[in-house]
Amino acid sequence: MLVLARRLNQSIMIGDDVEVVIVDIKGDQVKIGIKAPRNVSVHRAEVYQEIQDENKKASSVNIKPEELGKLGDIFKKKDK
Repeated sequence: MLVLARRLNQSIMIGDDVEVVIVDIKGDQVKIGIKAPRNVSVHRAEVYQEIQDENKKASSVNIKPEELGKLGDIFKKKDK
């Protein structure tokens, strides 16, 4: 892990497109701002982990082939 010391209003660059700025420091809390392109996802670590866990759960659901046909029928009805 790279550890960098920064002061208020100083920033670091990640690649060419992501900038992390120190916005505020109060006691033991640091607020950061992140400037990144819209196509770059930015999440707190605990939220990111929840997303990963939900994705794993969703991908492990066992769907019977006959249920897929029913699902296709539902989508066809909504298109009309």
